[in-house]
Order: sequence, then structure tokens, then C-alpha cells
Amino acid sequence: MADEAPFQLLHNELIQYIYKCADSGETENGRNITKLENMGFRVGQGLIERLTKDTARFKDELDIMKFICKDFWTCVFKKQIDNLRTNHQGIYVLQDNKFRLLSQLAAGKQYLEQAPKYLAFTCGLVRGALSSLGVKSIVTAEVSVMPACKFQVMIQKM
Repeated sequence: MADEAPFQLLHNELIQYIYKCADSGETENGRNITKLENMGFRVGQGLIERLTKDTARFKDELDIMKFICKDFWTCVFKKQIDNLRTNHQGIYVLQDNKFRLLSQLAAGKQYLEQAPKYLAFTCGLVRGALSSLGVKSIVTAEVSVMPACKFQVMIQKM
């Protein structure tokens, strides 16, 4: 629990810094989201390399996604994903009913519009981890009720 607070504070400061710098120059929200996602991508690559160095090779995509939901998510957020669903055609939905990076925000509809900037880093984190495992993907996030969120992972066939 002690190492969770610094991560959340760092994440919040990262978002504030990127948006504060953008106020003085770039005003495009999409560019800020992209910056956050790219940062998460690089962190995800490095983190998954450390987590999988002593792990046997994965059999298939489903095994990789289970590893992301259990071990990777536990390493980053101190809990497993609450629900993993798939259509067995390359689309996976990861549901976290109490996402730690959103639990700091008040649960109101007015805060739903702020949610994407708090989820961009995590989307990059998952995409970077999958990329290092040889899986090209597109990761998007959706929030309908705070602090629950769903991450949709679409696997890109090569």
C-alpha cells in the first residue's frame, strides 16, 4: 500500500504537467492524450521485460492476456483485473470495477469527461506490454460509471 501512493501522485503530476505545458502552447487535447499514451507504452515495454524474464513462452494470445490481467495488472495496480472477456476473434475486454487511477476523482457525470486523460497512460502501458510480447494491438478505454472502466484490446493480425 505504501508504494501505491507515490505511483498515483506521480501519475497525477504527469497529467497536470502535460496539460499545463499544453496551456501555454498546444491546445489540442488529442496530442496530450497521445503523449501520455506514448509514455505508458515505453513504461509497459520495460516493465513486461522485467516481469517475463523468468517465464516460459506463452502458448497463444489468450495466455498472454491472462498474464496481463493477473501478473502484470497486479504488479502495477496491486489487484487483478475483475473480468476478462473475449470473442475469440482478437478482441478482449478487460474490466476493472475499482480502477485505482480513477478512484481519486469524484463519482459524478461531470467528471466523466476528465476520465480519458487518466486512462491514456494505462492504455499505453497495456499496448507497450503486448508489443514487447509480440502482439500488435490497439487499446482503448471506456468509463460509464466511475471508478469502473473497461479496456478494449483489439489484436492486429500481422
